[in-house]
Amino acid sequence: MIRTATAADVPVIHAMIRELAEYEKCLDEARATEAQLHEALFGEHPAAFAHIAESDENGEPVGFALWFLNFSTWRGVHGIYLEDLYVRPASRGGGHGKALLTELARICVERGYERLEWSVLDWNEPSIGFYRSLGAVAQDEWTVFRLTDEALHTLGGGTAA
Repeated sequence: MIRTATAADVPVIHAMIRELAEYEKCLDEARATEAQLHEALFGEHPAAFAHIAESDENGEPVGFALWFLNFSTWRGVHGIYLEDLYVRPASRGGGHGKALLTELARICVERGYERLEWSVLDWNEPSIGFYRSLGAVAQDEWTVFRLTDEALHTLGGGTAA
């Protein structure tokens, strides 16, 4: 079962974010706090949204999708950018990841959004194969760039944190 996350889900979402970061070999970079997550998802002006995949056996959260709106200047409409998709290892292969992506695709279709996009690490072959099986197409001609930490502060005119 897939459902919209509630404020009570913040601790489990936070825990799964840390599990995902560990899987991606970047746990030291996962600095978000539960308070930050609560504000982003449920504050006065939510900037992100989340869905929870629950176990068929006991209704316990076994995965999540955290996403936000993006905008295509070429298409002239919003889309969804999937920041994180994670299913706990013991529940993988049970259809939870597909169900989460299906729900996001349903939201796109319902709202007239024309894109559902995400990034995947190039070494994560199980996920890449899964995404391709759903009809997703890699955007290999694009390279992701990111400014963080000192470089971001330098460019932004501030001092490094």
